[in-house]
This record gives sequence, structure tokens and C-alpha cells, in this order.
Amino acid sequence: MAIKDLSRLVDNRGIYAAVAVDQRGAMRKLLGDKGTPENLACFKKLVAEVLTPEGSSFLVDPEYGLDAAQAKASHAGLILSYEQTGYIKNQPGRLPRLIENQSVQRLAKLGADAVKFLLYYDVDESDEINQKKQAIIERVGSECRAENIPFLLEILTYDDTIGDEKGEAFAKVKPRKVNEAMKIFSEARFGVDTLKVEIPVNMNYVEGFGSHVVMTEQEAAEAFKAQAASTHLPYIYLSAGVTAQLFNDSLVFAAEHGSKFNGVLCGRATWKGATEALLTDGEDAARKWLQTEGLDNLNALNAVNQQTATPIQ
Repeated sequence: MAIKDLSRLVDNRGIYAAVAVDQRGAMRKLLGDKGTPENLACFKKLVAEVLTPEGSSFLVDPEYGLDAAQAKASHAGLILSYEQTGYIKNQPGRLPRLIENQSVQRLAKLGADAVKFLLYYDVDESDEINQKKQAIIERVGSECRAENIPFLLEILTYDDTIGDEKGEAFAKVKPRKVNEAMKIFSEARFGVDTLKVEIPVNMNYVEGFGSHVVMTEQEAAEAFKAQAASTHLPYIYLSAGVTAQLFNDSLVFAAEHGSKFNGVLCGRATWKGATEALLTDGEDAARKWLQTEGLDNLNALNAVNQQTATPIQ
């Protein structure tokens, strides 16, 4: 199956340098008592106006982000989310939901250059649950094929028998979970054009990076090499809410140890501080934060990204 045209999503070297602000539930938490629909829409528009001139594409949701989509830089491709925020809470397995009043056809009519779907996936979950998830991805992939629009699948791994995806116990199993999930969703039946994935190790627990070590540098290097071998598709890294500096350091380590990632689609690592400014001092303060620290974060990330990512051929 031929990969669709990704040129609207990458820079002139063929590298993803995308800005993400499709968070909804997480953004409400960051904004606290100011997490109103109006403030979500306002913040997303601010990010679009200030940061997308330095990005190759822009990921936002159609629920609160359509004003932001109109405000992005004209050269930046538009990626629209297709999933509802979070997952179904009253059933086991973190099952996803499509946004009910949308379809890939409708997202394309809104101007989308690509569609993104976020999936929580545990390769060790029951087959009954994972078959439900695979069927949803097959469905989204079929819609994207029908509309000839690129499909970006974002995979977040977990293990409900462990809990705390940022903890030590999960750090020990994360490489296998990330890389095996990538292998599964690289199959042609899913129609995925780019995988948006986690760095396969928790760098906070890697020798030389964290104070509490559960993984040597060599073990981490092997995880990155295994990730590159797990897919023939382009894959890009999400920041998963870590600090800008740790994310940049992680990209350097990844490139030095066999990762062939094709860029980044980064959100909170660049703009998280602006939510605090909006919460405490209002819209003008948030804009100023984005114009200073936000742009500094993004430009530093772009510099590292250009030095470490592999261009899509």
C-alpha cells in the first residue's frame, strides 16, 4: 500500500516539525477554574497565532480549535483530531470514542490535510478488548483511504495491572509495549500513514538521565533500535508532557542510538507555561509567554529536531 502525500505536513526537508494543541481534558485540568470552552478556544488560537509560523503543521481538535485552525500560519498543514478526549471510563480497557458529529469526510471539508486518532493500547490487554480497538482503527483507516487523506495514529501505552505510566514498574515494560504496538498498527489493514508514538523508554529512569536508574544506557539504546525495526512507516515522537529540555536530550540520545524517527509533533513541552500565565494573569500574559519562552522552547526543539530526525524519502 502506497503512503499518501505527506508534503503538507512536513518541512522542505521532509521532517515533521508540528505543533500540537489538541488537548481537551488535560487542558481543562491545566486551566483549573478557567477551563471553560471559551478559554480553551482562546488558548488554542493563541498557540496557532504565535507558534505555527515556526512549525510545519498544526494539530488541533474540531471541538474547540476551529478558530485556531483559521488563525494558523498559511504554510502549516492542518491535522484535525477524530477522537473524543480521554476514553470510556465505565468500561474496562480504555476504549476510545469518535467525535460523534464528525467523519473523515467532514474533517476534510473543514480543511484538514490529515486526520489524527489517539488510541490507548496495551499489547497485553485481553484479545476481546484489543480486537474492538483494532476494528476502530480499521474503520478510521478505511475512511481516510476513501477520502485520500493521510491518517496519523497516536498510540499511548499503559498497563492497568501496573498503573502509573510514569512510575518505575511501568518503565521496565514500556519498551516492549511501545514497540509491539507499533508493529501491529504498521499492518496494511489499518491504513496508517504516520505513527505518532512515545519515546520507547522513560528517560527519567535511564542511566545518566535520572536519579533512580532502572535501565542502563545500553538497554535504552537497544529499545530505540528495536523501535526502528518495528515499523516501515514514518514515525514521529510526542513529548508526553515532559520538560522541553528532557525532550530535546531524549531526541539526541535517540538519534545517536539507532532511532530513525521522522520528526516531532510536540505540545505541552513548548506551551505548557502559557496555561499558567492565562490562569493567573490573563490572555495578554499568555500571549507574551508564548512570544518569549514558548518560541524559545519551539526554536530550541526545532534546532535539535533538524539535527536528529530522519527526513521522509
